[in-house]
Amino acid sequence: MSQAAAPQPVDIRLMNATASVLLVAGVALLLAAVVWWALRHPLFSLGGITVHGEVTHNSAATLRANVAPQLRGSFFTVDLAATRRAFEAVPWVRSAIVRREFPNRLRVSLQEHHAVAFWGEEGGSRMVNSFGELFEANPGDVEHDDLPRLSGPDGQARQVLAMYHAVAPLLEPLELAVVEVQLTGRGSWRVALDNEAAVELGRGELEEVLPRVQRFVQTLTQVASRYGRRPESLLSADLRYGDGFAVRLRGVGTVEAAAAKK
Repeated sequence: MSQAAAPQPVDIRLMNATASVLLVAGVALLLAAVVWWALRHPLFSLGGITVHGEVTHNSAATLRANVAPQLRGSFFTVDLAATRRAFEAVPWVRSAIVRREFPNRLRVSLQEHHAVAFWGEEGGSRMVNSFGELFEANPGDVEHDDLPRLSGPDGQARQVLAMYHAVAPLLEPLELAVVEVQLTGRGSWRVALDNEAAVELGRGELEEVLPRVQRFVQTLTQVASRYGRRPESLLSADLRYGDGFAVRLRGVGTVEAAAAKK
C-alpha cells in the first residue's frame, strides 16, 4: 500500500501563503496603476459628443454647447445619468439616451416633444405633447400657431387632450372647430369654438360626455333652422340637461331647453 504524503512543514506552508498574498497584491497594484493611467491619460479625456435623433428645435451644435460645460470627468468617470438630465433640461427635449463611445466620445440619442396644444392661460410657456405630457418651451418656436388651448389640473392633461381628440371630430360636420377645452377644478367640461361660441359639456368621464355632444351635433342644425339660422350662428350651448340642451343663437337669443330637445 502507498503511504500518504507527509504534510508540508509549517514554514513551507507559510512561505507559499505569503507568496500568494504578494502575487495578489502585485496584480492589484498593477491593475490600480493601469486604471490610474487610463483615468489621467489625455487619450480618454472627453473629445466630443455625437448627437442623433430629433433636433428640429435645437441644432446638434447648440445642444453640445449647452451641455458640454456641465460635464465632469473623463470617458470612464463621466456621470451618464447627470449627462442625460442635462440634455433633458434643454427646451423641447423629451428624452435622451447617453452611451459611451470608445475611446473618448459620448453618443446621445434624442426625442423631442411634439406640441399638440397650448396649456393654461394665454401667454404662458407650457404646452402639451402628443403623449399628453406637459412641458415648457418658447411658444414662438411652434411650427403651427393654430394649436388648441387646453387647461385644467396639471395631473389631468392627458384626459383633457383625450377629450379634445374625441369632441373636435364630432363638431367638424357643423363646420365648427374646437379652439379650447377646459376642465374646471370641480370636474366640469367647457369648450370654446372658432366662432367664439362657448359650450358647457357638464361633468363626467369621456364616455359620459360624448353622448351629450353627439345628441347636440345631431340636432343643432334642425334647431337653428327653425329660426332661419345655421350652426355657425351659435353663441353658446348648455348640454347639462338630462335629455336635451339649451342654446343661444346670434340674432335670436336663448332657445328654451324644451324646444331644443329631440
